[in-house]
Amino acid sequence: MSAQKDRWVSSLVFLLFCASSIPRSGSVGLQQEPSPQHYFSGLEAGRASLAFFTPSVPPGAQPFLEQIESSAEALQDYGISVVKVNCPKEDVSRYCGKENALRKAFLFRGNRLIREFPTDALFDVNSIVANVLFALLFNEVKYVETLADLENIENVLKGKSNMVFAYVPATGTAEHRAVMEAAFVYGTIHQFVLTTEAALLKATSHDDPDVSSAWLLFCHCQRATEPAQPCRRTALAQPLTLLNIHRHLKLMGAPLVTEVAEDPEKISTVHLQLGLPLVFILSQKETYEADRRTAEFVAWQLLGKAGVALLSRDLVDLNVLHRSNVALKTPDEGMPIQYLVLEDTDEVITLVEDKNKVKQIQEDEQEEEEEDEKENSNQDIQDDQVVEAVSRDKKRELPLEQILVLTEENFHSSLSEAARTVVLFYASWEAVSLAVLRSYSEVAAHLKGTPGVLLSRVNCWDWPGLCSQENVTQFPTIKIYKEGQQSVTYDGMWGTEELSSFILLSRVSCPLKLATMDEAEGYLRGEFPSELSSHHHTSLLGVFSTATSEAREAFEEAGNVLSGRVRMGMYFEDDALALSQKYSVSPPALLLARSGGRSVEGIALSKRSAQDMVQMIRYELLDVFPEITVPNLPQYLQLGKPFLILFSAGDISQIESKEMLKLAKGRPQQAFVACWLNLKKTPVGHGILKMYFSTTPSLPVLLWVNLHAGGQVFKFPSEQSITEMNILSWLEKLQAGLEIPSSALSEEDWKPPLPAYDFLQMMEPSVPELSPHTSPHPGETPAQHPPSSPGGASAGGDTAIREEASQESTAEEVGSPGRDLRGTAPRLAARDKQGKRHSEL
Repeated sequence: MSAQKDRWVSSLVFLLFCASSIPRSGSVGLQQEPSPQHYFSGLEAGRASLAFFTPSVPPGAQPFLEQIESSAEALQDYGISVVKVNCPKEDVSRYCGKENALRKAFLFRGNRLIREFPTDALFDVNSIVANVLFALLFNEVKYVETLADLENIENVLKGKSNMVFAYVPATGTAEHRAVMEAAFVYGTIHQFVLTTEAALLKATSHDDPDVSSAWLLFCHCQRATEPAQPCRRTALAQPLTLLNIHRHLKLMGAPLVTEVAEDPEKISTVHLQLGLPLVFILSQKETYEADRRTAEFVAWQLLGKAGVALLSRDLVDLNVLHRSNVALKTPDEGMPIQYLVLEDTDEVITLVEDKNKVKQIQEDEQEEEEEDEKENSNQDIQDDQVVEAVSRDKKRELPLEQILVLTEENFHSSLSEAARTVVLFYASWEAVSLAVLRSYSEVAAHLKGTPGVLLSRVNCWDWPGLCSQENVTQFPTIKIYKEGQQSVTYDGMWGTEELSSFILLSRVSCPLKLATMDEAEGYLRGEFPSELSSHHHTSLLGVFSTATSEAREAFEEAGNVLSGRVRMGMYFEDDALALSQKYSVSPPALLLARSGGRSVEGIALSKRSAQDMVQMIRYELLDVFPEITVPNLPQYLQLGKPFLILFSAGDISQIESKEMLKLAKGRPQQAFVACWLNLKKTPVGHGILKMYFSTTPSLPVLLWVNLHAGGQVFKFPSEQSITEMNILSWLEKLQAGLEIPSSALSEEDWKPPLPAYDFLQMMEPSVPELSPHTSPHPGETPAQHPPSSPGGASAGGDTAIREEASQESTAEEVGSPGRDLRGTAPRLAARDKQGKRHSEL
């Protein structure tokens, strides 16, 4: 219906209501005719009139005359005249005959008789107006008696127009009149259907309706585009009056969801004009489709009670929108808009139906804000450094423009947009996830413009079904997808450098098959392939002859496990023997090229199983004399050996480095880890020394620490110079028990605060059962005995780097569309709800 026609209808109903409400005096509307001949000669074509014929007025007819006179002006508003025709005494015609005089009233359109009414059916103004309009609107208002009749009408209307179905206990009542007056105005827009059958009313309702009261249902048949699709029905909750029907039809004709792109304070809809609240569902472009479904779901639940609008945060620059997911605007003048954070659609519906709910939610949010402020002022007592860091920087906006947001709608289509798609699965309420998201944004900036790589993210709090389908069982999780291959899951540290290295290495096949001797030599020098020419990692090259196919297959499977972590190549051409003999080994062999190929070490591949090769490769990649840092410490602790560690205030001298390196390469190096720690680069070393000693010793200081047996700490004599011979002599005394420990660590079990923070456990080499086959479709098979995950909220699952595919539809779908608030909810806002998943999720 056009806006102009809508205004015309509204004005007409308002005038009719006002006209029917004004008290009448006298019989201004009643016309009198001296004779039937005079009356019939004056009838106009198409004009309706209600006439009663009387030779005289007997005393018993006075009440009827009073009611008919009172109805005259009401009917005149609809263009219907009420006429009293005087019958001459000698007139014994049909209308003036004894049997009809004042016993019947006659309704004419032009000079055609429409209906005769016995006067006892016209007992008051309501019955007169209702019956007359019902007779005139015979084609506009269908009367039905059975459910089959009603459904037949619905089926005809589906996809075309809507229906107004009214039940009145009896005709001639005030409710009957209200329905007929509404049909007079809206009959050309909606199909009106009337019944007085109580059984039919019960058949249309799931509840047990009160059949002694009148009911009106708006049937949304125009939205039912399929024959099997039922017409939704929305009942009028107020008494059946003309004004309430008009109000209800106005609300039903309004858009189900209004999309707005300006300050909510400036928005005015038909709901607000009619005294109903307006609910804003806050959205953004990444989750628009889901938010639209959520808004429609809420709108259907609140139809007739409140309006629903979809407000885009991207188009309206209000800070408060980023801290809320729902807003409520009431029709009360001067009342501010309430911005709230709600968990699900049930809370939105309760918000409208229970006015006290707004106050309660605001009080809860105020308490949470006070707790946040209290925590921010006491960050020094946070027991979780990750939570502390996230809490401290929570108002810092992350640069996420380079990271594509994935949803259920665009996930699978986006995987085909690039050669490799990196996906971060995280939970927006969980501290480790948010810390990793910060690193991930730095990775995105670092890899900006890298061809063939697309960085994306999925908020599992908003899309739990999608994360379940992809077999994501802990947060955060990073996977790399390549079309036609199984996805690879990252299991390393969450630093920017480690993540970037993983993504870059994942661009190249692992192992990379080399075709010529030149390619193999270029690979060892770090010049081939070009994608990794700027990536300075140790290169591993497996060299195999045609007779070593078993070792080659195991090497390939090991490469699949280590994909993204290791730069691995493979050469098995006819001249493989010549290549390996150049480095004093025979196939099968492993060539390790460190420092851009300046140093190539040949190692015989005696290990034949994939598991053994993975462990060997990981061990051989460890530096001979490493600098210990926070990211690499777990790799060396994992060896379970004592540490011979040199603490330095900066870079160690060339002499110390040379002596320690000779020691590390010597025969006893298999028994311990020789390493050093730069306190300037890794300031946590100060805390370690204070744990070992009451005061920080003078630097450099060389210590023997056995964390795995007794926790004793031995200090190398400071008066001796750090040389290979002095250290070996000192170590012999240690072994003989001739040295006294400087300190001993507590026997207290140093467990991580949460299983999800057990980084040593998660980094243990876990090699899943490997298969040479890959699936062209992503489907995931979890390992039988998975370790814990790196940080975040864990529900179990395999965290080793593994090849996997996503399970298709193994997870139960979460509710019907629109039940949860998905992307509209800033979940970090409710700290005490971090471990809680509401029923829709």
